[in-house]
Amino acid sequence: MKPTIYLVFVDDWELRGNGSGDVRELQFKPMRELTSLYQEFGVRGSFNAEVMQQIVFRQNQEKHPELRELADEWEHHVRETYRQGHDVQLHVHPQWSDAELVDGKWRLTSDWSILNYSLADARKLLFAGKSYLETLLRAVDPEYRCVSFRSGSWCIAPSPHILSLLVELDIVFDMSIVAGVRYDTRNIKLDYTQCEEDFLPFYPVMTDARRVSTKVEPLICVPTNCFYASRGYIFQRQMNKVRQRLFSETQSINASPSAPAYGAEWEQVGGSKLGRIYERAIKPYVSGQHYISDLAQLNYPLLSEMLTSIRERARKSGLSEVPVILENHTKDVKDFSDIKRFLSDVSRSSDIKCLTLTELASKLSSGAFSIRTASH
Repeated sequence: MKPTIYLVFVDDWELRGNGSGDVRELQFKPMRELTSLYQEFGVRGSFNAEVMQQIVFRQNQEKHPELRELADEWEHHVRETYRQGHDVQLHVHPQWSDAELVDGKWRLTSDWSILNYSLADARKLLFAGKSYLETLLRAVDPEYRCVSFRSGSWCIAPSPHILSLLVELDIVFDMSIVAGVRYDTRNIKLDYTQCEEDFLPFYPVMTDARRVSTKVEPLICVPTNCFYASRGYIFQRQMNKVRQRLFSETQSINASPSAPAYGAEWEQVGGSKLGRIYERAIKPYVSGQHYISDLAQLNYPLLSEMLTSIRERARKSGLSEVPVILENHTKDVKDFSDIKRFLSDVSRSSDIKCLTLTELASKLSSGAFSIRTASH
């Protein structure tokens, strides 16, 4: 029997991790475009609102009055999006906690990883974010509550206290695990290459969400989906890069040097140069190119390969109903046409239904979806 796949379209709604970017261009405008597409195809999406940014805007609005207007618009967009039937849930980037606005640019000096914060400091950040979001949206729906969480930069494990703090917040599930990623950057160090579950909901070991518990726990983890691209696609992409490099070399050598891109914040700094070459150029042909199911980073061929992978893994699970969380960063979307084609495919698929994060939490709590333990 063909399983039913419940897709959850999730967007991490935020500025860039270093605080750069125009709020109206990177958040407000693409949110309107994405919700318009959702409306066209009958999808109710979910937005992980990065709340620390908004709290800092409010804290600085007396000194910098322009921030008050932006903060008011932020609240308006969140409330209106929720009124349209979409979901809004909790997302926290702790590097905003001591941010300063200097000469019109944000200076974020705090640690990017909540795993490096003390129990008291992490509790303060998480409770502040939850309180802000629930106060804002209960003016629209008195029953609203934060039921899910995604940690900034995926940082959720290992930790002696983060999952327990989520339980204190009455969070039903976390979606910060994305198996296969490993970061060793100037800001983030984490390794999810040995996760024990990378597809199905599971009960985590409460000190290390990379591991599956042997018993029912007070919190559930639902991995954000990932997949491996085909070798054919990888070869085509490499050829395109070669053509682009050859073309760029024909441009004027007098071109002005550009400023470092935001992507430099995510450059790997650990390991040898030879190791990094292997990871980029050789390993994809050996084991496949690993991709997070982030709609903003995938073209239509990759989105199609992603969906094929999801269907195959759902079938192999032996379950009749399988929830799958997809990621998005609308701040990175320049052209919505590929996402539109993908939504059109989804809307015509008899084996796919769509859920919001709140609906997923309800189904998990009611037992509608199987939740894995290490015993089975």
